[in-house]
Amino acid sequence: MIDPRDYGPDNLPFGIVSAASDDRRRPAVAYGDQAIDLDALVGRKLLDAESLRGATTLNDFLADGLGAWRAVRARLQYLLGSSASSDERSGVTACMLARDALTMHLPVVVGDYVDFYSSIEHATNLGRILRPNAEPLLPNYRHVPIGYHGRSATVVPSGTPIRRPHGQRLPPGANAPEFAPSAMLDVELEMGWFAGPGNALGEPIPADAVREHVFGYVLVNDWSARDIQAWEYQPLGPFLAKSFATSISPWIVTLDALEPFRVSEPAREPEPLPYLRANEPWAYDVELEMLLQTPRMRERALAPVSVSRTNFRAMYWTVAQQLAHVTSNGARIRPGDLFGTGTISGTPQGTQGSFIELTARGANPLSLPEGETRGFLEDGDTVILRGRAVRGSARIGLGEVAGTIV
Repeated sequence: MIDPRDYGPDNLPFGIVSAASDDRRRPAVAYGDQAIDLDALVGRKLLDAESLRGATTLNDFLADGLGAWRAVRARLQYLLGSSASSDERSGVTACMLARDALTMHLPVVVGDYVDFYSSIEHATNLGRILRPNAEPLLPNYRHVPIGYHGRSATVVPSGTPIRRPHGQRLPPGANAPEFAPSAMLDVELEMGWFAGPGNALGEPIPADAVREHVFGYVLVNDWSARDIQAWEYQPLGPFLAKSFATSISPWIVTLDALEPFRVSEPAREPEPLPYLRANEPWAYDVELEMLLQTPRMRERALAPVSVSRTNFRAMYWTVAQQLAHVTSNGARIRPGDLFGTGTISGTPQGTQGSFIELTARGANPLSLPEGETRGFLEDGDTVILRGRAVRGSARIGLGEVAGTIV
C-alpha cells in the first residue's frame, strides 16, 4: 500500500520499472504515488546522467559513485521544487508514471550476496532456544561480524511466490535423515545495503568509507528452512536451508535520504579491534513491522495482522563494521553486491524478527484471527515486511517486501 507522504522530495528512492503498455525496463525514482522515468528525463535533457540513459539495471549508476549520486538527487529535488521553470516542471510531469500501474523488477543484477548476523538480541534469542543449558552467545560474537555467503541467483523482488524447499531433515526421534519438504519454513526480517564502487583485490575498505562505497538500503526477507538448517549447518554454517529464496523490496533508499535518521550505536563490550572502529555512528532509527495473512484470512477478506514490530537502531554491528570486515582480507566488492544485516530482533515478546523466536521454535504458536495458529509458515501464507523512518514531520518510506508460500 503506497502512502504518498513516505515518498516526498527528501526520499526519491531508485528502482527499475516497466509499464503494462511498454514492457521496456527503465530506471525511475518514486515520488508520491508516481514514479519519474529517469531515462525519459535524460532524453529530454532535463537530467545529465548518461549511466541512466537506456539502463535496464542500476549497476552502472551505482558504479558512478557518490558525486554522481548526489548530483542526480540534487537535480531531481530542484526539478520538483518551486525554483524550476514552467517548462522544466511540465517536462517532469511528462515523465511521470502511475506507480500502481507499474511492474517492479530487481533494481540491480546482484553479483554477490552476503548475509550477516548483526543483531545481538537475535543471536541471544536463538542461543537460548538452541542451547538452553549453555551461554546463548558464542565466544566470538562480540569480536567479529559473522556472516555467510548466499546465492545471488535466488534474490527476487517483492511479490515473487516462494516455493517451499525440499531438503534433508532429521525428524524428531529419528536416527537417520529424510528428504522432504521443510516443515519449519521461516522468515527473517532484515535490512540490506547495496554496494557502490568497489575495491581492488587485496585492498581492504576502511570503516569510515561508508558513504563512498554504500549506495542505499532495501528491506530483506531471508527465507529460512529451520529443520533443514538444524541438520546441515554444522560444521560450515547455512547452506541449502537459506539458498532457495531471498526477497527484497524494489526501491533502494539512499544513505543521504536516511541521514536525518542516523543515531548513536549501542555500546560494545569489549571495544572492537581497530579496523572495526568508525569515527561516526551508523545506526538508523527505522521502524520495522512483520505482517501475516493466511489463506483463510484472504478468503474472508481479513487484512494481514501484525505479528512483530521492531527497530533497526540497536544493531550490534553496523554497515561500517560489515563493510570493513567483509573486505578486511582483501576480498573485492562490486557495484550491486547485496549485504543483508541478518535478522533484526528485540528482546520483548513481539519484537523478534523470525518465527523461530516469536514461537520458541513452534512451542508457543502465534494466535491469529478466527482461531488459527502458526508455529511456522504453512502453504498459502503471505508474509509482508514494512519499514519507515519518522522524526517529527520528516518521514522516509522503505516500502514493503511480500512473498506467498506455494
